[in-house]
Order: sequence, then C-alpha cells, then structure tokens
Amino acid sequence: QVRLVESGGGLVQPGGSLRLSCAVSGIIFRNYAMGWYRQAPGKQREFVAQVTSLSMTTYADSVKGRFTISRDNAKNAVYLQMSTLKPEDTAVYYCNYGTLVGGLLRSSKYWGQGTQVTVSS
Repeated sequence: QVRLVESGGGLVQPGGSLRLSCAVSGIIFRNYAMGWYRQAPGKQREFVAQVTSLSMTTYADSVKGRFTISRDNAKNAVYLQMSTLKPEDTAVYYCNYGTLVGGLLRSSKYWGQGTQVTVSS
C-alpha cells in the first residue's frame, strides 16, 4: 500500500522560510523520481520541483532560486526547503513519485493529504 505523508507547513511572513517533508512507504523509494506540487485556492494543481533517482533537480520558474528539493533514500523521504516566500506561494503542497517522461515527472495516482502553506503578514 502506497502512502505519502506531507508535513511541515504553516503560517509564515513574506520573506520567511519553511521546510516541508514527505514520508513515503509502499514503494522502492530509491528507484523513483520524486516531486512536489501545489494547489492554490481556485487553481489547478501545479508542478513545483522534482528530484530524480540520481538526485538531479528541476524547478518551476516561479520557485527557481528560492526553493530546494532534496531526498534521503535511507529515510524514504523527500524535502522542500522554501526560502524568500511570497504570498503567491500560498497553497496546499503535495508530494508524489513516478517515472520520467521527456525529462519530467509523470506522477502516480497516489496523493497524500498535503500540507498547508500560508504566506501572509
């Protein structure tokens, strides 16, 4: 049974930082690419960042230079370090796993509950 559990969200002021974590079980973690996605109110879920099984990373233009994705294969976990946060980063953040198609992560059908990030003064 695949399980994805996100944590680490919260309320932060603009310019602040947060570190999100995602604990994964039910898959051979080291074999898969991992990704972070987010969904803001009234908007579709969007890609944020991905890390391949070889730890190569790709970011959405909107977060490039501010967010860093990483993984720990020993802990079956993926992280998202978010810095210089902006109000437009407010969303529910989700992690997922999958394989690469054309260099981009094709996510699985499994989603966790997500973790809420709110950037506001």
